[in-house]
Amino acid sequence: MSSSSASPAPSASSPSSAEPIRVGIVGLGNWARHGHLRVLSLLPAYALTAIHSRREVAARAAAAEYGIKHVVGSLDALVNHPEVDLVVVLNTAPQHADTVRAAIAAGKDVYCEWPLTTSVENSSELVRLAAAAGVRTIVGLQRRLAPHNRYLASLLKQGYVGKLRSVRMHVSTRAFQAHRPQALAWTAPPQNFSSAIAIYAGHFLDMLFTATGWPDRSVGVALNQFKEITITDTGEKIPTTNPDQLVVAGTIGGAVVSIHVEAGKRNGAGVQIDITGDEGDLRIVNTSAFGDVGDDYRIFGARGEAQPLVELPVPKTDDRIPESALPSAVLELAELYAAYASDVATGGHTAPVFEDAVVLHRFLDEATREFRAA
Repeated sequence: MSSSSASPAPSASSPSSAEPIRVGIVGLGNWARHGHLRVLSLLPAYALTAIHSRREVAARAAAAEYGIKHVVGSLDALVNHPEVDLVVVLNTAPQHADTVRAAIAAGKDVYCEWPLTTSVENSSELVRLAAAAGVRTIVGLQRRLAPHNRYLASLLKQGYVGKLRSVRMHVSTRAFQAHRPQALAWTAPPQNFSSAIAIYAGHFLDMLFTATGWPDRSVGVALNQFKEITITDTGEKIPTTNPDQLVVAGTIGGAVVSIHVEAGKRNGAGVQIDITGDEGDLRIVNTSAFGDVGDDYRIFGARGEAQPLVELPVPKTDDRIPESALPSAVLELAELYAAYASDVATGGHTAPVFEDAVVLHRFLDEATREFRAA
């Protein structure tokens, strides 16, 4: 299975490399405010020009804070706005398909958060529609472009570990416990494909397999341990059958792969990756699965026999991202937007596209197939 795919050539709506990409935002949730608005304000290749949210008061407040010229009252008005080149879809996953369809119908390039939609069928339809319309697509799988992951991919390509023997990853987060705020109530229904496994496993599997290559065979075991969600704001209790633990075992060529993703971990959460080859070893760690300021990935390695692991500092590989005090998870998003701006300017294809979302969604469906059938 391969996640590499090409997106269409730049559409007529794409500006020249000398002009900023004019962005229209749809949706104003926590990640929109914490990540997207700050990143798009930081990068000179972009100009925030329009915003639409069902919460008009919040939209006007964001517009005032970030200098967004137009607060529009409908999705139709935003996607057809003459000062919007790129529609950025940041509402909830169940709303993505209709929002993206509207952007494509308007002939606009479109960014959509992961999960792209709630089903492989809907996501595949969007791929076909975008190709027919000749618009560029981006999906929010930003971790594959983070500096640490690009460095890891480079080390593996250069043969640092030699022939790959094993890959192990453990990802855990305190999020998606049995108690959640009202803002996350929509993550409880299984049909919304917005569980910890859909979101966290999706992001981190894409990150890892972009560096190592995708498994040629795998099997998954999923569990639901938080069978009832309590909304902390109201006390409402919502039953759910969503998985909150996933284990995947498989192979990449002749190498063994094991993945464990778990939500609701009380202590010691984070990311640990071990990669073993016949000539060396690598270890990648982070104390957070959603990094704050200073929560940076660290890579350690050793070659030869019985050697201590030493830190391999992640090099600063480009100057695409201006200096800032933004959290590390937000800077990963900045890398994605910088890659897309470069793609538009050069005709390249480095940012993840809708086809990549379909590959990932199919992988997760297969990994959870027995769980969903039970």
